[in-house]
Amino acid sequence: MAKQYHIQLDDGDCAPFVLLPGDPGRVKTVADTWDTSRKVAENREYVTYTGEYKGVPITCTSTGIGASSTAIAVEELARVGARTFLRIGTCGTFQDRVKDGDMVIFDAAARYDGASRAYAPIEFPAVAHYSVIQACVQAAQQLGIPYHVGTTRTHDGLYARQQAPGGSYNGYWQSDWAHHYEDLKRLNVVASEMEASVILVLAKIWGLRAGGIATSVINVLNPSGEEGEYDPEKDFAHSTENIKSLALMGSEAVCILAKMDEELK
Repeated sequence: MAKQYHIQLDDGDCAPFVLLPGDPGRVKTVADTWDTSRKVAENREYVTYTGEYKGVPITCTSTGIGASSTAIAVEELARVGARTFLRIGTCGTFQDRVKDGDMVIFDAAARYDGASRAYAPIEFPAVAHYSVIQACVQAAQQLGIPYHVGTTRTHDGLYARQQAPGGSYNGYWQSDWAHHYEDLKRLNVVASEMEASVILVLAKIWGLRAGGIATSVINVLNPSGEEGEYDPEKDFAHSTENIKSLALMGSEAVCILAKMDEELK
């Protein structure tokens, strides 16, 4: 197969297990967790490293921000041999029990994005593969990382649908946004991010495996900004250690999945 246009990977460049952060700058942080790694490609928002972790071949490719660029990455990764996808990123939460730095393991995603609808009707569920969930739980327990298993909301507009004016530029706001976050809390939706749903949908319709984990950086119902102002630089709980924990937990989950697969042979 020809080299993939966007991610610039060819056959042999990609392992069957792929970690998917959004930020290209986090890919090397993830790869530094492994025993061996090499940079394979860099193009647009897509940076890829491939290597080994505890003897398991593993790849990490950034997806950029949002479901559309993520769908392109997953499409092209599948064409060069990816078979298990694990989204690793940051998220907000709607639940008071989730603290900054806690890990959320996605069992499903509420599809508020547009890209997944290009592939499947909204009635089609965005659900994680049970073995991926199991591996993520085991990894969190082994590493002693506080975790929660639950549903994430995947949406396209970071600054849209805030609960009060101040999130979008120039005070733009719609009245039906006022109770959106509270409604999601009542639905027991745990997390909010921008990529998981399309990964889960694509893997499901193709007969592949996918899941997702994210470290919580904000309770979106209680931002710190004044008068509804939403400022990610101030509100998000930025921590290098949390990103390192995310990288390690994702890599451990891949190792656990590889062992599961070997035992089934």
